[in-house]
Amino acid sequence: MLFRSDKEFVHADMPKKILDAKILLLDKGLELSKTEIDAKINITSPEQVQAFLDRESEMLKEMSDKIIASGANVVLCQKGIDDVIQHYLSKNNIAAVRRIKKSDMEKLAKATGAVVTTSLEGLETFIGHAKNVEETKIGDDQMIFVQECKNPKAVSILIRGGTDMIVSEADRAIHDALCVVRQVIHDKMVVPGGGAPEIRIAQKLEVFAKKQTSKVQLAVQRFAKAMEIIPRTLSENAGLDPIDVLSELYAKHSKEIASSFGVDPFSGKIKDMTKMNVLEPISVKIQAITSAAEAAEMILRIDDVIASKELSGPSMPEGPGPEDY
Repeated sequence: MLFRSDKEFVHADMPKKILDAKILLLDKGLELSKTEIDAKINITSPEQVQAFLDRESEMLKEMSDKIIASGANVVLCQKGIDDVIQHYLSKNNIAAVRRIKKSDMEKLAKATGAVVTTSLEGLETFIGHAKNVEETKIGDDQMIFVQECKNPKAVSILIRGGTDMIVSEADRAIHDALCVVRQVIHDKMVVPGGGAPEIRIAQKLEVFAKKQTSKVQLAVQRFAKAMEIIPRTLSENAGLDPIDVLSELYAKHSKEIASSFGVDPFSGKIKDMTKMNVLEPISVKIQAITSAAEAAEMILRIDDVIASKELSGPSMPEGPGPEDY
């Protein structure tokens, strides 16, 4: 996993690479917090000023000691880290990053097994682990890499390219692929690609249409014809003859009860899509067919409204009023 840090590791003397990282995630500022109400301190002597400053230093030192005693060597904080604490952590070879986004903290918790805590008590029970944590410059940005976690539940994908357009296109393609995987996990059902389901549906609709005795038969046949558009388009894009391809597909699907043969545009042949691992989520296929049918239905309704207006004829012109005489 990786995330961007605008400030890198907070202290120049902190190590840039930590092996066998013991990671502490804090949703607490490592600094002295201001009081919620306005307060005033009356100081009457220089000794009181020094005592006040000494107490501040002691409080910061206590915070540092608790982190050091926990055994953590990487501290990732969602809020600020005081300069004094930075000094103590760097002296003990502890790397720290501040002001990390909440979303990154949640992902880091999943990846490392650490628990985000708001308390500095019992820190050893909240520590997560990674094989190494490293600060690396990628382009113009500093990145913190948290690598080789034991059982990561969250990972990052770093996309690089020669131009912004290439990176954006790669980002879109990866996002689409991840969405498909997510949908497959959710549905737990897939269908073969390459136009195989559409041919199968068209074949079944043709059989169903022949059993109809009314004009419904024509509507079903047209629906079946529309389902051929996917394998037809695939074959045309591959430079094949769509008539030959559709004929061969129908022949293949007629021979087998559960055929998964579709168009392979790379070889220009009809192949078994399941053996080629060309699969699609069933919900995507259902949504595509449903949306297409709904769009066609809406167009037909609009045509009916326009036709009814034409049949009603033009409105009669109004006759002359009394003021016209």
